[in-house]
Amino acid sequence: MDPRLRLRHLRCFLETARLGGLSAAAEELSISQPAASKTLRELEEILDVALFDRSTRRLVLSPAGRVFQQHAGSAMRALETAQEAVRDAPERITRLNLGVLPTVATDLLPRAALKYNELVPHCILQLTTGPNWLLMSQLREGSLDLMVGRMPDAEQMNGLTFRQLYAERVVMVVRPGHPLLGMSNVSAALAKYKLMLPPAGALIAPAVRGWLVSVGLSHLEPTFETVSLAFGRKLVMNSDIVWFISKGVVADELAAGSLTTLDPESDLPAGPVGICQRANSEMTQETEAFVKLLRAMCDPPEDGRPSPA
Repeated sequence: MDPRLRLRHLRCFLETARLGGLSAAAEELSISQPAASKTLRELEEILDVALFDRSTRRLVLSPAGRVFQQHAGSAMRALETAQEAVRDAPERITRLNLGVLPTVATDLLPRAALKYNELVPHCILQLTTGPNWLLMSQLREGSLDLMVGRMPDAEQMNGLTFRQLYAERVVMVVRPGHPLLGMSNVSAALAKYKLMLPPAGALIAPAVRGWLVSVGLSHLEPTFETVSLAFGRKLVMNSDIVWFISKGVVADELAAGSLTTLDPESDLPAGPVGICQRANSEMTQETEAFVKLLRAMCDPPEDGRPSPA
């Protein structure tokens, strides 16, 4: 290893990659932004490679940066584990760090978490929610053990694996009594209503935009963009807004009847939901138990339907 490489280089790099900017990383590390910038320049000089694409406002990892993040994050996690192993008592409490996208955070994960606590009571589950790019970054660096949600794009899967649990479709959500309910040509009438679409960073955003193009509505622009249940639910319940969102996000509201869905002539897109992990990483007993539990909960019932149990 190059003798110039220090832990401060790794910490600064990993925080910048996780947060997407020097200012946020410097604040997290309690150093000045010029000091953080100098540390990153030193690291890139040591490695003789650019770790970030600086052509955009938010610092984005280069291909070399994604590779280095995976190994540097694993190294930092190994050091933390070694420290905890010699400090803690033999019968220590363990921890499983999960990244969760909204599509599973409202239904599958709460049920799985309660069941997991019964099976593995000594393990603390720490759940992190956020945009896909952030959770993928945290997974690569090792601060997350698993990510549960929709399958990322192929270019984001470098160094990762994906196991499908079930397929989930996008739905058009409205309030009960909405004027479009029962209409024979919903797509044609959509232009008269305000739309709420997933933002550009959401995994379902391209599929939703593709569907709008397929039904001749490529010109429509959203009034709001969100995948937040709290925000989206309130707006839909109190207006005639039509919200395009993964069905799992609003499963409880649909079951309770506080929200309902439109039935378009052309099927809305569906996509795989599953578990993302770092490739070639050894699973702990706690991680293996959680993966096994999720797969058991999502096994199709005897009638063959693919919906999660």
